Amino acid sequence: MDFLFAKIDNVYIILLLITTLWMGMVGFLDDYIKVFKKNKEGLHGKFKIVGQIGLGLIVGLTLFYHEDVLVREYLTGITYCDPLTGEGGFVDMKSLTTTIPFFKNNELDYSSIFSFMGENGYMIGYVFVAIFIITAVSNGANITDGIDGLAAGISAIIGVTLAIFAYVSGNKIFADYLNIMYLPNSGELVVFCAAFIGACVGFLWYNSFPAQVFMGDTGSLAIGGIIAVLALALRKELLIPVLCGVFLIENLSVMLQVGYFKYQKKKRGIEYARENRLFKMSPLHHHYQKSGFHEAKIVSRFWIVGIMLAILTLSTLKMQ
Repeated sequence: MDFLFAKIDNVYIILLLITTLWMGMVGFLDDYIKVFKKNKEGLHGKFKIVGQIGLGLIVGLTLFYHEDVLVREYLTGITYCDPLTGEGGFVDMKSLTTTIPFFKNNELDYSSIFSFMGENGYMIGYVFVAIFIITAVSNGANITDGIDGLAAGISAIIGVTLAIFAYVSGNKIFADYLNIMYLPNSGELVVFCAAFIGACVGFLWYNSFPAQVFMGDTGSLAIGGIIAVLALALRKELLIPVLCGVFLIENLSVMLQVGYFKYQKKKRGIEYARENRLFKMSPLHHHYQKSGFHEAKIVSRFWIVGIMLAILTLSTLKMQ
């Protein structure tokens, strides 16, 4: 769909195509080792992290330096006039601003945060943010892919939300009305989001319980990477803890399980730690499985939570 309807020379589309292929290859290596090499461990975790860091460097540096990654700023005293529309009072400029949800005057400038790091601090700090977000979201999607239909359904919900953000952020009229950042050239992201949603829903048709096909790391890592890059491109990365709340909870459940086990092992011994885990099993969806809930019921309820989080995320368009 992207090749049919999107402008392939658009910087955002190029980044997302690179993300899909890059993270898909990292996931494919993991699946290949598991399936064909008969190694249940798959690709070592450190190599996955290296892949995620590599993508974060590409995305962060591109968004920081590329001349087409702009934000339209309306400033007093600007005499520039658009030669096509005759409209004045604005300038399209490089900016490190992003959206702070739920607050008035809700823009955060990364350059003010990382100014203490010196002349190159803005770039280093922003790239670090990109690496962290891509790593966190792709791992979250990977962990969530544990029972039939869960990751694909949640990802489709997130995709619809990001498509709405892409449309209003890339449309000058809606951006002005909603008082949000207008991002020139970002309207093409709607096309990619539509393809992403279609892929998730089409896959879900066969992945719903009982699953006929499985996602594997090839799909889950790519999905997480795509969601992270979309959020960064749309300056909505600070909304990820809300929008991707299911991914976040799944991630946290694993970290809490491991941390609690190590604490109890050190304090009371390994036998006690094994018998008194924080969750019956992690990630969280497996805890509910062990608690006797049917797989389809768990997935349905997680979807409901995902929809509620998506609505809350969209409410930030006017909750300023």
